[in-house]
Amino acid sequence: MVKKPSIVLADEPTANLDAENSFNILETMEMLNRQLSTTFLFATHDEKVISYLRRKIFLRDGKIDREEIKPN
Repeated sequence: MVKKPSIVLADEPTANLDAENSFNILETMEMLNRQLSTTFLFATHDEKVISYLRRKIFLRDGKIDREEIKPN
């Protein structure tokens, strides 16, 4: 994060973390998104992570199945 990337790819970013550390990671990513306009692209199956995200794109057989965007 030192070089302030415009996009970060995160494959299961909270895998094998306890609930507190998962929350801290997600809060940090949200803060970086707001303050630095960093985009985070997640690949996850974790429902807790999915519920935290503002924009979700669901894939089925390698194609976009649907998209959901939370209002601000």
